[in-house]
Amino acid sequence: MTPAEALARIRTYDPRLKAFVRVFDPPLLGEDLDGPTFAIKDLFDVAGVPTGGGAQVPLDPSPTRHSRAVERLLQAGWSAVGKTHTVELAYGGWGTNRAVGAPWNPWDPKVHRAPGGSSSGSAVAVAAGLCDAALGSDTGGSVRIPAAVCGVVGLKPGRGLVSLRGVHPLSPALDTVGTLARSVEMAARALAAISGPDGAAAVREPFDSEAALSMDVRGRRVAAIPLDDLGEVHPDVGRLYLEAIERLRSAGVAVEMVRPPSALEQSFAPNGLLMAGEGWRIWGERIQRHAEVMDPWIVRRFEAGRDVTDQRLEDVHRRRAEDQAAFHAWIAGWDGLLSPTCPIPAPPIDEVDETVSPLSRLTRAANYLDLPGISVPCGLTGEGLPAGLQILGRPRDEASVVALGAAFERVSGWDGRAPDLAGFA
Repeated sequence: MTPAEALARIRTYDPRLKAFVRVFDPPLLGEDLDGPTFAIKDLFDVAGVPTGGGAQVPLDPSPTRHSRAVERLLQAGWSAVGKTHTVELAYGGWGTNRAVGAPWNPWDPKVHRAPGGSSSGSAVAVAAGLCDAALGSDTGGSVRIPAAVCGVVGLKPGRGLVSLRGVHPLSPALDTVGTLARSVEMAARALAAISGPDGAAAVREPFDSEAALSMDVRGRRVAAIPLDDLGEVHPDVGRLYLEAIERLRSAGVAVEMVRPPSALEQSFAPNGLLMAGEGWRIWGERIQRHAEVMDPWIVRRFEAGRDVTDQRLEDVHRRRAEDQAAFHAWIAGWDGLLSPTCPIPAPPIDEVDETVSPLSRLTRAANYLDLPGISVPCGLTGEGLPAGLQILGRPRDEASVVALGAAFERVSGWDGRAPDLAGFA
């Protein structure tokens, strides 16, 4: 869509959806005025624009330059239309924010439901058609979770593909930058635009989206976690997951029900410990200074990292290296691994239990084990709420993840379905 079309839709629907914290009017134009439009999670720096980070006190009141991902999209001809809401300091999977407010999941105009986090506004903006794609960060599922519960595509690469320059960190060991869009093709092309070496932690060559999108996946062998091995799963999500497996089989993919190594299931807790321990070391001083104006649940999560010793972190990093080696050896025999993205659909936001994190239960493993992953819509529950199919890939094999995601998308029956926004106008 053109920037003018995007801004018109934002003016019509965002007063209630609240996907954006700042709208660029006029837009930040890319080098190709006919390129797609994108939104930017408010964790990414944009020169001269405050980086709020979901907080009342900005993380940076006036950055001097764009984050590398924003810069590369603009150079590729994309135009930015605004910055989107995030969970405060990106530390949460529900999409709640008691400091500056939470967006409204666009699939239910009557009940304020969780939009998923932490890239909450990016997913809402894409799902509502307020932009073509959006940037998000993913430390434990923060691109894939909101994509799943808002009915869009969320693509998380492995580490080293996309620069983290100008993206405020949560856990440097786990952080990645990903893309959200209504289609696998658009998400993949956005990833291609932002990928490539940056002279620092991004050391890999740019992602070739066209090659990935043109790959033939017939005959590929993919593992799927049996429903009985997934723990508690909402009945409709379980049904849609099994239906998605059959649809992928109809595309010629050989899907086998396999219980993966224990490192997958056991990654949830150490991933959380890394987030808390590293997060406190980065943000502890700020939290002690501004706790009274922060979301109290965010403060509690960070404070849990205060007691994580350096030795404990070293032990977790050592265990993580061992778990990665073992899991990478196992997944080398497969072209992908399937699960639901989230075990439940979006609940009403006033029913969210901040002491638990079910939405990230199946997503954290990709960060801990450093695997690329994608969430693709796989249908609606009986209440009309989206569910997502998660496809994880071998290390550095974003191409197979995108190819399998695109193949599933073609047979999913989703057909670009979007929420009815009449109740938000």
